[in-house]
Amino acid sequence: MANLESGQSLTARAVAFSGPGGVEVIRVIDREVPPPAEGQVRIAVRAAAINPTDILLRQMGSADQPPPAVPGVDAAGTIESIGPGVSRLSVGQKIVAVVKAHRPEGGAQSQYIVVPAASVVPMPDGLSFAEACTISMNGLTAMRSLELADLRAGQSLAITGGAGLLAQYATVIAKGRGLRVIADAKPEEAETVRSYGAEVVVDRGPGFADAVRRAFPDGVDALIDTAVLEEKAFPAIRDGGVYLSVRRWKERPVERGILVKPILVYDVFERTEWLEELRRLTEAGKIVPCVAGEYTPEQTGAAHAVQEAGGVRGRLVILF
Repeated sequence: MANLESGQSLTARAVAFSGPGGVEVIRVIDREVPPPAEGQVRIAVRAAAINPTDILLRQMGSADQPPPAVPGVDAAGTIESIGPGVSRLSVGQKIVAVVKAHRPEGGAQSQYIVVPAASVVPMPDGLSFAEACTISMNGLTAMRSLELADLRAGQSLAITGGAGLLAQYATVIAKGRGLRVIADAKPEEAETVRSYGAEVVVDRGPGFADAVRRAFPDGVDALIDTAVLEEKAFPAIRDGGVYLSVRRWKERPVERGILVKPILVYDVFERTEWLEELRRLTEAGKIVPCVAGEYTPEQTGAAHAVQEAGGVRGRLVILF
């Protein structure tokens, strides 16, 4: 195993996109990974999750990362070496990390990655690497959304796509903060969503906003739109309430003084205290990781096809 003193680059296999396009642009390449600089660690990745953002990166490309573009945000593995100024972590330690995929050196889907130490915390006890790599991005997105909502205990929060992984994390964290949560679900998933902590579960579908209003006649104080209903969800929100968007929001008129707040999760990737909170919630059994499938790097195209087909519960994972 390399160490700090070696200062050597390593060759790593990585998933990469040769350019914008369909699954045909996915490659497995060899690339050089430098030693960690000050405040950084180099990680031997054992598992990396596939997120919807990876599909968008493949389809659209990124001005910040020329081809071959390496995707991936969530990683789990072991610390291979440590840069100057890092004392909180140690070589050989099992960890989880989040990585900004839209950076020149790319994202998490590589045998080795270099990341800021602030984006790394010890892996929760009792998890496999595959399970551990599904936690961070969704957890940070949920925590950022609740920070933006700025609700007090007793206020109401609606969550669309209630059975999804992001919705699960948001419901668990919101419930722990004393918020009243209403979420939607298919009938066969309603009990699962209640188990996350939703006070009210309504049917998924075009009647969502009306159902929310029946439970909360004045509308909810905030809504996290993981199902991307956009304006269709607005009737569920009270006058002057908050709409939290998981996609980039195109500027357009907004009704009744509703505040639209996009959730830019990349802004909080170095909130170490939030990553630590997610680790504690996972170890306490409040957050339950869900792996929907495991793939080799060479099978990434098949994994993307599954992700794009929709209906995935949990995260698809690439194992290195």
